[in-house]
Amino acid sequence: MAEQCDVTKEMFASGHRGCAGCGEGIAVRQVLNEAGPNTIVAEVTGCLEVMTTGYPESAWEIPWIHAAFENASSVASGIEAALIAKGKRKGVNVLAFGGDGGTFDIGFQALSGMLERGHNIKYVCFDNEAYMNTGIQRCSSTPYGASTTTSPSGTCSIGESRPKKPIAAICVAHDIPYTATASIAHPKDLRKKVRTALDVEGPCFLHVFVPCPTGWGYASERTVEIAKLAVQTGVFVLWELEGNDFANIKVTKKPKERKPVIEYLKTQRRFKHLLDKPEEIEKIQSEVDEKCERYGF
Repeated sequence: MAEQCDVTKEMFASGHRGCAGCGEGIAVRQVLNEAGPNTIVAEVTGCLEVMTTGYPESAWEIPWIHAAFENASSVASGIEAALIAKGKRKGVNVLAFGGDGGTFDIGFQALSGMLERGHNIKYVCFDNEAYMNTGIQRCSSTPYGASTTTSPSGTCSIGESRPKKPIAAICVAHDIPYTATASIAHPKDLRKKVRTALDVEGPCFLHVFVPCPTGWGYASERTVEIAKLAVQTGVFVLWELEGNDFANIKVTKKPKERKPVIEYLKTQRRFKHLLDKPEEIEKIQSEVDEKCERYGF
């Protein structure tokens, strides 16, 4: 049976300017519908901001504040402080939204500070693995071998030469009460983790995998299929953890038999140059195998 949402009012309106097949739009809808109307969002510059707030229209059915690229966590911290000062904090969900560029890179300092200070804020990173809004530039979220406009493949380049930064594990190291990864391919799992984070007192971090047809190079109708393949191959492991002891990590979606990573790579133009380089495919497979073993996947 297909996983379905049960909502009576959408918190994220349709008709926005997102690309067809945008994984981020799917994820934001799931997160906001779980959070409900008593929610305030601080959100950084990026695809999500541009596609939802073309003046004089807005896709946001809850209070929303645009923050500079690096400042979602800082602005959310200020929102929480203001609510406390006015005696209105109880029952209000304060969320900070950022893309991978505004989380892994530009906004990491503010995110780290927010987690360290212990604000009761839920940070959600929507990860499409590059700076998509500004031209598909590489980010520390970009996986090894992916071709971007600033890590182009060619005779002298394999594409991105560095491995993807383990952002969720880095957030765990801040000793926060709850950290999780999620994917639009598994909406029930995603929404359950949002609810868990909202019910926990203190800072939480959610890392949500959101494929991008424009930046990754695939037909728009394949977004959910590719998100599923990322989980089925172990490229993106779905897990959750209370506290900072990785011995207690819980993998929440585990296929009966993991598919080879080539099944995922061959669906996207950004990895096309790797398909005639078996040694590179083997290297990526080995790294995925090692990661899956570490997480007990």
